Amino acid sequence: MNTQKRLEILTRLRDANPHPTTELNFSTPFELLIAVLLSAQATDVGVNKATDKLYPIANTPQAILDLGLEGLKSYIKTIGLFNTKAVNTMKTCQRLVDLHKGEVPESREALEALPGVGRKTANVVLNTAFSWPTIAVDTHIFRVSNRTKFAMGKNVDLVEQKLLKVVPVEFKVDVHHWLILHGRYTCVARKPRCGSCIIEDLCEFKDKTSDD
Repeated sequence: MNTQKRLEILTRLRDANPHPTTELNFSTPFELLIAVLLSAQATDVGVNKATDKLYPIANTPQAILDLGLEGLKSYIKTIGLFNTKAVNTMKTCQRLVDLHKGEVPESREALEALPGVGRKTANVVLNTAFSWPTIAVDTHIFRVSNRTKFAMGKNVDLVEQKLLKVVPVEFKVDVHHWLILHGRYTCVARKPRCGSCIIEDLCEFKDKTSDD
């Protein structure tokens, strides 16, 4: 795909959604961090249902530590892998209290040192909470980038590198959310809704559908 096509795709996505953001409910960097930790192999809707009950009771590292492990589990037991996620959440909260005065650090290295936090989670937090021009490549973004030929790569790291290279600075902060929403609602996995896609004429996917 050439530079001109990419620029037009990004411009259309921006025009359609000038201020995109995550569908996870949060009001602080800490709430976002915990929501992203809980969202692995789970839906945003499912995570929101749990955190909408949890956060009015405990939305700081110390408050969650005060709940205790079993107390935390009682709020997130509807989320997949909740036992492992509860343990990692408690460890992360303890580390935030011990090393960062209860605050979420605006540092990739410090974030990735937290239990359960990998590069993708760190990218989401840096991008969404602190407006860094980072791009967290999940399954939706990986699919959209390869299917449209916008930024092709054999794994998520290669797609991330390609996106960082080809996306102009003015679009970098928001491109993560545009692509994930496009993959979630239009360029879906089994049968993309090409008929209602605002970038269909620019996309280089050969097996387009007429579905809308």
